[in-house]
Amino acid sequence: MTINAHAKRLGALGGLLAATAALYLWGLDASGWANPYYSAAVQAGGQSWKAFFFGSSDAANAITVDKTPASLWPMALSVRLFGLSPWSILAPQALMGVATVAVVYATVRRRFPAWAALLAGAVMAVTPVAVLMFRFNNPDASLVLLLALAAHCVVRAQERASTRWLVLAGACVGLGFLAKMMQAFLVLPGFALVYLVTAPAGLWRRVWQLSLAGAAVVVSAGWWVLAVALVPAADRPYIGGSQTNSVLELALGYNGIGRLNGGDYGGLGSTNQQVPRRPPPSGGGGIGPLRSRTGVADSSSGEPASRTHARSLADRAV
Repeated sequence: MTINAHAKRLGALGGLLAATAALYLWGLDASGWANPYYSAAVQAGGQSWKAFFFGSSDAANAITVDKTPASLWPMALSVRLFGLSPWSILAPQALMGVATVAVVYATVRRRFPAWAALLAGAVMAVTPVAVLMFRFNNPDASLVLLLALAAHCVVRAQERASTRWLVLAGACVGLGFLAKMMQAFLVLPGFALVYLVTAPAGLWRRVWQLSLAGAAVVVSAGWWVLAVALVPAADRPYIGGSQTNSVLELALGYNGIGRLNGGDYGGLGSTNQQVPRRPPPSGGGGIGPLRSRTGVADSSSGEPASRTHARSLADRAV
């Protein structure tokens, strides 16, 4: 490959990413606060590190959102750096979209010509659901980026039977669990089967490598679950969407089996029951700035809105 040809390909990739950034960032604030259910949690994470870690719906740490919090973390960090605004909430999502297009390009380029990789990246960029997803604040943006990275790692691992790349793939899937729970695991059978059948190594080496990758999934997904389980219930917010204040119940019930059969496994969050809540500090700590703009907080107390309202917002996003 000549230097001139390489420069042209880099220029084409740069053009693709610039066009994707323009598509995802242009008029980004037209959605306002997007899904206020998550915007309120992002604001809380920007005010309280405890709310940041647990994914609380408000800075008083009364209750969490009904997902694991990794998808909220980039947005909350952005709010801490740039202040609260629709742009500071949504720009990280758009940038994740640009990164996803770059990962798709890099993955396809390893097996096919540059034009095919550019085409794959362009298709990813302009797919309508992707445009909507990366311009909104639902957990899907983080999930898709992490699973795209996992797929890239599997391709790299398969080339030379690389244990390191396969373990990295497992870690990416595990982090995907921290973005949107069990939905991240839907790719695992396909990844495992592809590697088991096609990797250039002996059978038992492939099985051992997949076992290590599985351990990486457990560690990268489980550290937060374990940390929450070790904190006494009185010292942390209630786990929204669960009936027993349990992350595992949330993962296996509402965000697990419930996603497959449509069953209503949620507790607080689906209004099946009400759980006593600690009052917010006298100084506030609720989600005041979003109170009048989004309706997430009660107009008089600063407390989160009714669970019916919050659940309806989450249901619209899924």
